[in-house]
Amino acid sequence: MESTGSNILTVNCGSTSIKFGVYDTDDIATPILVAEVSGIGSGAAILNSNNLQTKKSATTTLRATGPDNLRTALANWLKQQVAITSIKAIGHRVVFGMDHTQPEIVTPDLLIELKRTIAYDPDHLPVEIEWIEYFGKLFPSMLQVACFDTAFHTSMPTVAKMLAIPRKYYAKGIKRYGFHGLSYAYLMDELRRTTSAEEMQGKIILAHLGGGASIAAVSNGKCIDTSMGFTPASGLVMGTRTGDLDPGVMRYLTQTEKLNPEQFNHVVNQESGLLGISETTGDMQELLRTAGNDYRAEEAVDVFCYYAKKWIGSFAAALGGLDTLVFAGGIGEHAAEVRERVCNGMEFLGIELEEIKNSNNEPIISSKTSRVCVRVIKTDEGRLMTKLVTELLAKQKK
Repeated sequence: MESTGSNILTVNCGSTSIKFGVYDTDDIATPILVAEVSGIGSGAAILNSNNLQTKKSATTTLRATGPDNLRTALANWLKQQVAITSIKAIGHRVVFGMDHTQPEIVTPDLLIELKRTIAYDPDHLPVEIEWIEYFGKLFPSMLQVACFDTAFHTSMPTVAKMLAIPRKYYAKGIKRYGFHGLSYAYLMDELRRTTSAEEMQGKIILAHLGGGASIAAVSNGKCIDTSMGFTPASGLVMGTRTGDLDPGVMRYLTQTEKLNPEQFNHVVNQESGLLGISETTGDMQELLRTAGNDYRAEEAVDVFCYYAKKWIGSFAAALGGLDTLVFAGGIGEHAAEVRERVCNGMEFLGIELEEIKNSNNEPIISSKTSRVCVRVIKTDEGRLMTKLVTELLAKQKK
């Protein structure tokens, strides 16, 4: 089936959720359709969608007995929302991209390479590959593009990439890669659009704070360090992930709790973070709501903000100063109290917030006397993927 349109379909999938977006390459500022499926694997996934053309929002339950049936159900739903002939290409977020620095057209060779690297990212790569192969069978003539989340961080110097383990493992690719790269690339694009060239060449810290959370340090427009490392579980405390963890904890728990590697991995990624500390939820908004009556919720919020503050301070040291601090992600964009707690006591770096601006989630929340410009930017990975795919298609025509 030949495409006659100018739309890009974006696919951003995880182990328990998947996000779709349809964007018009002639006007990528506003998506035509956005949808998110949660509860994958539960047998009754929930699909929340917003069609901006028909101005209709809907919640649908997709009852599927397995991943193949779910993919079929989603494909049928998608065909009802938008004409497939209007889609010229599909952009896939690929979380783990090794040393790829640019998006690439999906080829049999690229799929073979991704399959060879599954051991590096068993939590994301398998399901991402399955979706790529599914769309390849469903629409064999349609171009698919892999957009790598790690690409943004390939500019990091060796000192930021190396882990202090035997060098032979570094040669095998065991190093710090960093993630949330598509979000960071979008934030940098927004800064270019809204700020001066001087600010863009300054010392910038980007804080993507959500269920998954990380921070990146940027100097002269290039990433020089980031909090996530070999896997997305490292760095900051997150919704259900530990963040940085003493490796001795693994030895202790495998001995005392008799956990095998898979069970320990589940504890680190699914049972820890805000959820582990609070024992109730990994949702920051819920924790903020209950913190006054539950010391566990209060401690979870405190730990999250403390870790974020430490990483910002350490990256300011790595940068040799700080000019711009950007908050993004679900928490970064909407939780004024978290931003306040993170920035409180950072006056020595030149960070001062304006209380009313912060409470209103304004684009700039720093005070007039603040030496550091503190911004809030709504991130949009789907929009960034559309841009990357469009640029790649343009190069193919030359």
